[in-house]
Amino acid sequence: MSTTGSVRHRLPAVGSGVDLPRHARLLSQVHEAVLSGRQPPAQPRDVVGRSWSRLQADGISPDRCEDVVLADYAEVEARRTRTSLRSVLPELRNTLTLVAEDANFIVVIADADGVVLWREGARGVRKAADALGFMEGARVSEGAVGTNSIGTALVENAPVQLFSAEHYARSHCGWSCTGSPVHDPRSGEVLGVVDISGSAMSVHPTTVALVQTAVRLAEATLWQEHMITLEKLRGHAAPVLGATAGPALVVDRHGWVADARGLAVPERVAPPCPGTPLLVPGLGLCMPEPLGDGWLMRRGGRRTAIAVELDLGDTPRATVRGDTSWTRALSPRHAQILRLLTETGSAGIDAASLSVAMFGDRDHVVTVRAEISRLRKSLGPVLSTHPYRFADGVDVHVIDGAEAPDRGG
Repeated sequence: MSTTGSVRHRLPAVGSGVDLPRHARLLSQVHEAVLSGRQPPAQPRDVVGRSWSRLQADGISPDRCEDVVLADYAEVEARRTRTSLRSVLPELRNTLTLVAEDANFIVVIADADGVVLWREGARGVRKAADALGFMEGARVSEGAVGTNSIGTALVENAPVQLFSAEHYARSHCGWSCTGSPVHDPRSGEVLGVVDISGSAMSVHPTTVALVQTAVRLAEATLWQEHMITLEKLRGHAAPVLGATAGPALVVDRHGWVADARGLAVPERVAPPCPGTPLLVPGLGLCMPEPLGDGWLMRRGGRRTAIAVELDLGDTPRATVRGDTSWTRALSPRHAQILRLLTETGSAGIDAASLSVAMFGDRDHVVTVRAEISRLRKSLGPVLSTHPYRFADGVDVHVIDGAEAPDRGG
């Protein structure tokens, strides 16, 4: 690689055949120049530049990032107990840890707060990591230790590979690391990050694919567990639904539908909350009733029409109207998504196409899914998935001058 021009590219951090020592020297020069305010010999990759900018804007120095703070044993054990990542540890160990010793790297699993919960792998690399404080209990969020593949992957909500001086803290510049978020397939929320770390000179482009494969297998395992849970709930609910007059459905605590009677079966509704009415298309306003590990949803009165009024102006907000009405403020990104959904109409749009419309490429599918999940939590079941669209029977009206056709029930 030339020592002039740009080092901007996505994943991996280095390509095949790159002279690693030479590239590391270039990145060191880039690091020192950017952080001292001088013109660098090349621009950092986009993901690195964004991270450094965030840290500098917050007044965080590279020197401060060398001080790793450890959670105590009791906190680590509490975090291990409550994380869903515990159930996929065997899958991750079978995929990564068994080859870590031979490949001379360590496997690190951190939770959504960037706290390291488990660390396994090559003994020599573990010893080197100990010297940095990179061990169980380490708080490795981006704000704590600077640009790193765990903390930055959490901020970006995307896989991140870093090589040498792309790390913010100088003490980390002898390392390469690759991290990828693990998402809860039920909610889209980030559960944590799986990371492979080793010496900078051990970096390899295929490490990205290895980590992402492990994450996909882990998420598939979580989804299988979810399907088993739904099946158990379905069996538990069958007698209750059989004795229920009128349409009703049974959902788990995340709003996934286990079974339904008397209406078209949606895939998911908004997660029910005890004592809080929930607006369900086709049923109207329902009061969630506890049923085993889930909830029974049935009509509380007359059928309710649902309308959504979107104000996508300077202060975007959405108002949902039914038996009751509520208004939610919208972030600019959520306003952008809702406008795109009004434009696609009943045909809807898939995650890849929505990524292209929002970001100009298909590389942000995970981000799109997470944002849709947040929107569904905020607005309730007015949005459907597969493809993404407004649910059938929901009337949509845009009032900022970019009118969308009304959607009748």
